[in-house]
Formats: sequence, C-alpha cells, structure tokens
Amino acid sequence: MLLAKIPKDEGEYIRKKLFKMGLIRKDYKIFDEDNFIYLPLKEMPDSEIITTYGFTVEDGLAEGRSYRKTPQELIAENVNIDDDLKTFLPQKWERLGSVVIIKIPEELEDLRFKIAESYAKVLDVECVVRERNHISGIQRIPDIEILYGSDTETIHFENGIYYKLDVSKLMFSSGNIDEKLRMSSLDCTGETIIDMFAGIGYFTLPLAVHTNAHEIIACEINPVSYNYLKENIVLNNVQDIVHPILGDNNDLEGCRIADRIIMGYVHTTHQHLKKAFELIKTGGVIHYHDTYPLEIFPDAALENIKKAAGDRKYSISLIREVKSYSPGVSHIVMDIIVEQ
Repeated sequence: MLLAKIPKDEGEYIRKKLFKMGLIRKDYKIFDEDNFIYLPLKEMPDSEIITTYGFTVEDGLAEGRSYRKTPQELIAENVNIDDDLKTFLPQKWERLGSVVIIKIPEELEDLRFKIAESYAKVLDVECVVRERNHISGIQRIPDIEILYGSDTETIHFENGIYYKLDVSKLMFSSGNIDEKLRMSSLDCTGETIIDMFAGIGYFTLPLAVHTNAHEIIACEINPVSYNYLKENIVLNNVQDIVHPILGDNNDLEGCRIADRIIMGYVHTTHQHLKKAFELIKTGGVIHYHDTYPLEIFPDAALENIKKAAGDRKYSISLIREVKSYSPGVSHIVMDIIVEQ
C-alpha cells in the first residue's frame, strides 16, 4: 500500500492536513520507524500536496485495525452509485424523531430516491424527505419532497421535551437549540409568561417543563401548529400551566399582565413589539427575536424598540446571535428589561 513518510517532528501537523483532505486510511495503523512517521494512504496525493508539505510516498506494509465507521462512511458504502458521485452526498442532515431531512445537490437529483434509501437504512429512520426551498410565509410552511417512506408525522425528543409534528406541514429549527436551552435554564418561579409566536411549543414547552413558571399563555395563528401545540401540552403533562390560544397575538387582551414575553419569530417580529410593550409588566423581560442584515444591526433593531416602547423606560441586557440566517443576515435575540 501507499505510505506517506513524514519526519517525526512534523508528523502531527501533516497528519491533520492529510486527514482533512480525506487521504488517510482509517483501517490501517499509523506507525513510526527511524525518526519517521508512516501514514497509510487511500491514493497517491497530488504532487503539489507532496511538495507543499514536504513528505515522500513509498510502497510498504501497515498493520490493519478495526474502527467504528461514521454514518457518512456507511452511507457512502451502502449506496449503489458511481464513486465519483459519492463526493456530493449530503454530509449534514436534520433528524427529527423517525424522520430525516436532507438537501440534495443538483449532481444527485436523478438519484435522490436511491440515496434516500441508504440514509434511511444507515440512520434507522422510517422516512426521508428533501428540503427544496426555504420556509416562508407567516405560517412557516416547509417545501419538502418525500424520498423514502410515507409517514412524515413524528415525535422528536430534545432536552427532556417531546415535540410532535408533521415535517411536511411545519418547521422545526434545530438551530435554535442553544436558545431553547437558555430559556429552560431560567428561574421563572411564579411568573406569568406570554409566548406570542408559540408554534408547536418550541419555547413554551421548555419554559413549562423546566422553569417553574406559574402560567404560560401560548398564542399561535396557524391552526395546524395550534393543534400540535395542544397535543404537545398533553404529551409533556403541562396542561395545568400552559393555556393555548388560537389567533393573532395582536388580539390578546389585557395590559401589563406578563412578567416575561417570548417573541420567538423572525422577519416581521418588530411589527409586534408595540403589543409586547402593552402586555409586559414594569420590571418584566421581553425576549425579542428578529432577523437583521448585519450592515444595519444593531441600529435598526434599537430604533424599532425605541418606537415601540413609547414613553416606557427600558434597557437592553443581552444581544446575541442565535444563528446565521443567510449571507449577511443574522437571527438575533435581544433581552429587553422594562424598568421602573
């Protein structure tokens, strides 16, 4: 087999470089001999790589070893397509219970059903769907195609919470996991909380299960999301804490009734800030989510908050990026404390 012969003092640095390039064989042991390290190779590296990193390649023998293959490796072995196309196989996916969501590159479009079957077998799921376009619209309906299986309804378990949903009808953003964990770590003892964009309970449920909140009013405008919200409330046994409401959060009744408000939406959330300031008590906290181009953030966000607050005094206690939303645009969260 081919072995990369590397001086010992440079061995680790070059090993990492060749490993990232996918050139090193994992089924044979790396070994050292006479002040050199020998790396078993899958193929002959380009001459430019050899010259850049200053090693030589020679034929030799290495001791075999067993190792646990990654899901990506198992999928590539399992799927019956040309080897040159395997480099285009999706390296990332989103798993929600018994469903996996993948993106199919143009090079594999005609092979998508065969590829999906391999993902289903290796990842041990019942259904594989492909995401075609970004989720859009006020009701956040996904654009997906079923590639394997048929049942797109599933129960996803995360951070001690059960979320039931249909991935063909509703979004589930795993990219918000850090923010959901932050919400679940709060001490909300005795608080009345309003979730203005509850969805299926993305933030409502962690708050209800983990924070000792007294009452959570969960408002959702999408009937499909609302029905799953109600199911998830029962599924997590928090029906004594959470009160779901179907409708527009602008129609919520009351003034200064909430100790905490969750605004876990993006794009147009700023249009609801005025309502949030009407609902929040003095001393309360608004967790305001939105998307902003980085070139106008935070000035645009601060201006939107200032307009919505009117004559109420407030301070910003936290600004952080939840995730990158698109090139040059970030999903951010800002904690607004309404002061005395």
